[in-house]
Amino acid sequence: MTEKNQQETGTRSSPWRQPVMWLVIGLPVAVVIAGIIMIILAGGEGATDVVPDDVQRTAQIQTADLGPDQTAHDMRLSAIARIDLEGGFVEVLPVNGDFDREAPLRLHLLHPALEDGDQSFEVQPTETGWRADGTPGVEHAWRVRLEPMDGQWRLHGRLPAGQQAVSLRPSMDLGAPDDAPRQPFANGRAQ
Repeated sequence: MTEKNQQETGTRSSPWRQPVMWLVIGLPVAVVIAGIIMIILAGGEGATDVVPDDVQRTAQIQTADLGPDQTAHDMRLSAIARIDLEGGFVEVLPVNGDFDREAPLRLHLLHPALEDGDQSFEVQPTETGWRADGTPGVEHAWRVRLEPMDGQWRLHGRLPAGQQAVSLRPSMDLGAPDDAPRQPFANGRAQ
């Protein structure tokens, strides 16, 4: 009906029959519903998984204790962690540094997104390094952390998806240890 016909018959059409009215009310309602769904998804399971390191929070600053990394750096520690899928074990092989070869170590495989997916192994000393039974999956990447039972030092690495070995080093490149001999400069570059 046109406006002229409506005036002649004295009837008016309902506002709900007008498409513009559906846009005026429907779009804000859809936005509110979508916002509620996003809040539910953002606050769901695993949304607040945190980094497993002990941290201190002061105001808006979050700091972590880097003492174990400094200790590993000073001891010149590095290792290789590998997963043997056929043998069903994880193994840690020392590369550099003064490891206590008689003491067990803790090997943490940290899931990239979910804290529930983290796995820890107490690796026992062997002739070549340390070993524990278990076969974590290699279908996704792992953040890998190695530390002694007392947590005095720690090494970190990232195991990409599909790979079975990772190099473990102190988490920060701190340069040469304080007691390391310095090489003289030649041609403006350190040797």
